[in-house]
Amino acid sequence: MSSFISSSILSSKIISYFESRPQVTVFFRDEATDPQIDKIKKDVIATGKVSDVKFVSKQEALEIYKEQNKDDPLLLDLVTAEILPSSLEISTVELEDLSQISAMFKDSPIVQEVIFQKDVVSTLTSWTSALRKLGLAVIVLLSFVSVFIMITIIGIKISQKRADIEIMRLIGANNWYIRWPFIFEGVFYGVIGALVGWMISVGTLLYVTPTLSSFLRGIPLFPISPVLLIALLGIEIFLAMLLGVFSSYLAVLRYLK
Repeated sequence: MSSFISSSILSSKIISYFESRPQVTVFFRDEATDPQIDKIKKDVIATGKVSDVKFVSKQEALEIYKEQNKDDPLLLDLVTAEILPSSLEISTVELEDLSQISAMFKDSPIVQEVIFQKDVVSTLTSWTSALRKLGLAVIVLLSFVSVFIMITIIGIKISQKRADIEIMRLIGANNWYIRWPFIFEGVFYGVIGALVGWMISVGTLLYVTPTLSSFLRGIPLFPISPVLLIALLGIEIFLAMLLGVFSSYLAVLRYLK
């Protein structure tokens, strides 16, 4: 559970990063005038499907080019603002709207080229969706296995204390009085399991952080907030306690019947 939830959180942050970047970039021809560009910008905003629209002038495009190629003086000498196109950088609210927004500029006479990163974001989204489905299936399977193991262990302990339970019943102990010690034991198993699993997954995550940071250079994925990790631990302990209570209750119920 720790491993799959951590992976899901990381992949969601990566997708959020790409979704926050300009998803559609519209490059204009040199003859495009400011009123024409403003009209296109207003038309895009009027669709209600964009979260951000930013105009990049020729001079701003040159500054961006200089920053990207600051280590190559030869390239800097060959490029001026006049040969770079102005552009609109557009982010949509939903990924599904990328195609529709990009299609708006297809027949415009002042548009030179339209670029959008639909394939990158769509691929990441499909991977994340598959990971979540796989993780959910594995978590459900492991939960059943955990319940079965705890029922077996607690059932063995109940059988070993059969004589003690019979004595307690003879002196008037009710079913819940007999159940509570085993329920607390199941909760103990669950909490210990959650702590161990959390420590292993967080330790592994911290170990691979330098490698992931180098591989995902430019994506602000790390450091992961300690508050998020503590919240993950709290959720896992709560779920583990529920599994422990459920398992213990079933084990005791089967014996008391």
